[in-house]
Amino acid sequence: MKTYENYSLLNNNTFGIDVKANYFIEYDSVEELQQLLRSDLLAESKFMQIGGGSNLLFINDYQGVILHSKIMGIDAIEGSRCMAVLRVGAGERWDSFVEYCVSKNYGGVENLSGIPGEVGATPVQNIGAYGAEAANTIVAVECVNVKTGEERTFTAKECQFGYRDSIFKRDYKGKYIVTYVHFKLSKAGWQPNVNYGSLKDEFEKYPDKNIAAVRSAVLAIRGRKLPEPKVLGNAGSFFMNPVVSRSYYERLLKTYPDMPCYVISDAEVKIPAGWLIEQCGWKGKSVGKVAVHGSQALVLINKGGANGLDIINLSDSIRASVRTKFGVDLTPEVNIIFG
Repeated sequence: MKTYENYSLLNNNTFGIDVKANYFIEYDSVEELQQLLRSDLLAESKFMQIGGGSNLLFINDYQGVILHSKIMGIDAIEGSRCMAVLRVGAGERWDSFVEYCVSKNYGGVENLSGIPGEVGATPVQNIGAYGAEAANTIVAVECVNVKTGEERTFTAKECQFGYRDSIFKRDYKGKYIVTYVHFKLSKAGWQPNVNYGSLKDEFEKYPDKNIAAVRSAVLAIRGRKLPEPKVLGNAGSFFMNPVVSRSYYERLLKTYPDMPCYVISDAEVKIPAGWLIEQCGWKGKSVGKVAVHGSQALVLINKGGANGLDIINLSDSIRASVRTKFGVDLTPEVNIIFG
């Protein structure tokens, strides 16, 4: 276990916001986490768990304790000729885990290649990209109860996964800390999932139609669209794609006949937030030290020296524009921390 005081979080958030925490503590095991939760420091201070900081926006210094998992390991706990179940430590880098699965020819998470962050955050946020979600492969989530220190394993059904959502973001927000995640992956009978957006065309460029080709195609697209956080601070997609009723979408379609959508059900569709933002003239636009990325309107960037309030002000202006033009509310995907 490592404890740091007056700790700079500059390297622990991909927006590159220079804020500090009173304490930053890394733990290596469930037992160390349980010990921390019983400590006087956490009893007397507010605290929060973070992963790779890829979905966080700090507005001020954090007046409390930041916890960070270093629980590692990728272990096969069940398997057959057709599938494998892997138990993965919350502290593992997400893309390193995806790379591992692809190297083993395990299918299911390849569409989620290149997403920053750590494994422990995947069930909380139910990360997704290119027509896939973490929920498609998660079968169980091991957690520790923040109040009691007791361990509990949630089934996938109990996690109540939704679009960028789970029970850990709602009813149990701040009440459990993820320690391990179990993923069920295919070893035989895999079929590529490449019908989302531009992925199909990119996938066609690769002669071998295998899991590795899907990963390569996804990484190629992300490389063209998304800036490297170490160069331009960002948290990837800042907004969720709004879900609207099919009837409302059809009304919008009369005015905007080229408006794209993804069908969710007979009653609902999802509209790409990036398209809405671009139609409002925000793509590539700079406001002081922040901007909307020129290749992907969903990405807000820190051009250097911006603070969290700069990002929030830009976000609010974009949301107001979309609301005025389309009558659609955009919801931030990032977790905004006020300190």
